[in-house]
Amino acid sequence: QVQLVESGGGLVQPGGSLRLSCAASGSMFSIYLMGWYRQAPGKQRELVARITSGGVANYADFVKGRFTISRDNAKNTLYLEMNNLKPEDTAIYYCIRSRIISSYFDPASDYWGQGTQVTVSS
Repeated sequence: QVQLVESGGGLVQPGGSLRLSCAASGSMFSIYLMGWYRQAPGKQRELVARITSGGVANYADFVKGRFTISRDNAKNTLYLEMNNLKPEDTAIYYCIRSRIISSYFDPASDYWGQGTQVTVSS
């Protein structure tokens, strides 16, 4: 049974920073694709960043240069460092793990966390 538990969300002013964490249960964390999605009110869920088992990171254009995804395989933990936050970054942020060894997510079948709220407001 795989469980993903996010933490680190909260209220921050524009220009501020937050660091999200995702603690994963289950074995062989290091071999799976991991990532972060977000969903803002009234909008579809969108991919923010992903990181392969080899540590290669990819980012959505709207966070490039501001967000950094990383993973600590020894701790079974995924991170998202968010800097220069903007009001449009307000959303629930979800951690995702691929169900199989893959280079892409299958949102309908992959494992999801429960989400953590990030609110950027003055």
